[in-house]
Amino acid sequence: MARLLLLVPSSTYRADDFLDAATALGVEVVVGTEQAHALAGLMGGRSLEVPLDDATAGAEAIVAHDAIVPIDAVVAVDDQATAVAAEASLRLGLRHNPPGAVAAARDKLAMRARLHEAEISQPPFGALAAEAGPDDVARLGALVGYPCVVKPATLSGSQGVLRADDAGALVAAVARSRRIASAAGVDPSAPLLVERFVPGPEVAVEGMLHDGELRVLAVFDKPDPLDGPAFEETIYVTPSRLGAGDLAAAHSAVGAATRALGLRQGPIHAEVRVHQGRASVIEVAARTIGGLCARTLAFGAGRSLEELVIAEALGIELGDLDRRAGAAGVLMVPIPRAGILRGVDGRDRALAVPGITDFEVTIALGRAVAPVPEGNRYLAFVFASGDRPEDVEQALRRAWACIDVRVDPTET
Repeated sequence: MARLLLLVPSSTYRADDFLDAATALGVEVVVGTEQAHALAGLMGGRSLEVPLDDATAGAEAIVAHDAIVPIDAVVAVDDQATAVAAEASLRLGLRHNPPGAVAAARDKLAMRARLHEAEISQPPFGALAAEAGPDDVARLGALVGYPCVVKPATLSGSQGVLRADDAGALVAAVARSRRIASAAGVDPSAPLLVERFVPGPEVAVEGMLHDGELRVLAVFDKPDPLDGPAFEETIYVTPSRLGAGDLAAAHSAVGAATRALGLRQGPIHAEVRVHQGRASVIEVAARTIGGLCARTLAFGAGRSLEELVIAEALGIELGDLDRRAGAAGVLMVPIPRAGILRGVDGRDRALAVPGITDFEVTIALGRAVAPVPEGNRYLAFVFASGDRPEDVEQALRRAWACIDVRVDPTET
């Protein structure tokens, strides 16, 4: 039986889907996480302590484990573990992305630099040093052009991402983005990315790389405009309703971006803006789509995206991998305000909406929550399917209207 090391940050809620996929494929799993003792009971002892924030130390822990219990593949569930997976797989001679390519995909400034060198279509950008003052901020804004977007280089889930329409707004956005990044544990000396805002619809592209060749598996529309000042995502629907020319441009841009970054193996998740027939690459990540959104996808005879990822890592041939017919989508229920989560009501009403297939709350009651851009998590995921993308979007909006989120102010 093939043995998979699954690298799982303790904060993720995606482990179960990968474990189910491994079971479906008949694959033995060892879970590597920074808090292995917390999973020891769940995994029956098949867990390994791995420092996920240090690629070298994490790889050394995995190589030492492999000397005792051989590993056939290493798969990272989230961004946090991709660097460790790449370095360990390189040392063990397993299928992998080059560590330098993964590092570039994780750092938005490094990604921008590689895409610029390869002349990939993307927003004009610049780096803002930690010691930059208001005059430096205004100069960079004028160089990049307004409106522009400020981003911490290494955060995800739209955390710390803010739009600014003029120099004054940019100075304020930079200060706020730095506070958010610092609170999230980012090195205070790290630079910020400032890039020009790209208008037009944004799509998410899901793909799989095999020896450097990209296969696009699905493209999601984001029907709610992402125009700022923060960039909280709400609804994803697939297949995309973009025209054939715009879709081809998005596919081509993502393929060129993965080559420029040097990614070669496994899943990719990309964000692309399409404006006046031109696709601009916003981000590329060496992982699958975030949250529980992958549950919208099924391939061939009902294979999950997680099954495809594990099969690719182990070299298992699954045959037909076309996405199943019909449309599907997900609502990522946003957090309305900062405070303590007291309830997510209306689940039964939402599930009664025709087309809605599931509803899962992903944050425990009593926990402190914060909306984007301070936070980076969603309260719940609501899933829908139907014959047409329009039907799915309508079902998700009707379900959303049924949901009442109760958040109490944080006590001071």
